[in-house]
This record gives sequence, C-alpha cells and structure tokens, in this order.
Amino acid sequence: MFSQTLPDDKGVQQALSQWQGKALVVNFWAPWCGPCVEEMPELSDLQKSGDGKKVQIIGIGIDSPSNIAEFAKKFNIAYPVYVAGLSGTELSRQFGNTQGGLPFTVLIGADGQVKKTYLGRLKFDQLRSDLAAL
Repeated sequence: MFSQTLPDDKGVQQALSQWQGKALVVNFWAPWCGPCVEEMPELSDLQKSGDGKKVQIIGIGIDSPSNIAEFAKKFNIAYPVYVAGLSGTELSRQFGNTQGGLPFTVLIGADGQVKKTYLGRLKFDQLRSDLAAL
C-alpha cells in the first residue's frame, strides 16, 4: 500500500508513504454506500478524539474523482480522503476483502502490519478496544 500514490479529494497526488510508521485505520468507502456514509461522522469524531492522536484515519474512495470531491465538500470529513476509482476494489482485495464489499476497514500497526480487517459497518466499541491493544 505504501508504494501507492493516489489523488486526494482536491485532485493533488499524494504518496501514501507519508503515513508509514504510524498506526492507520484505512477505510474503503463509496458515496453510494449507505453504511459507509453512516460511519464517516464517527470516524471523524475518532480522528478528533484522544484516540486520533495515536492513529491516523485515511479514507480511500471507490468512485469518480468528481463524486468524491463533491461528497467531501458536502460532509466535513476530519481525515484525508483519497480517490482510488475502481482500482480501490483491487487494493482492498490485497488486504483480504475477497468479496469486494463496502465499507471495508483495515487496522494497520505502526510496524506496517495488518492487525485486523472489518467488513461492513464498523462497531466502534470493537475498533476502540482494538486500537487500545495496539
């Protein structure tokens, strides 16, 4: 993943290697996915909370750049959002999302290793306890 460069919601190319060495919550989502949209305010709250100092949340959107830019403008998302287009599904498969379902979230330790994956709407009490265990 860290070898990837993706455009952010403003179209600026961003190297994902900038997050290397930090614990990450990588959230694969799409604007047309109801459960994805529902969990975004909670992910934003998590990023702004004390837990957000220990972990960086990044969103990887699976849709067109214009749809993701429009969505990011409308909703005040407190973490970086990247545009992966349809190749985002393939990227999520590399993390074990064999069904290609959304939302799909990956917890990556500061060592760069995948600690846990979550398919479907996040259970935030579970995510917080997993974060505490890092």
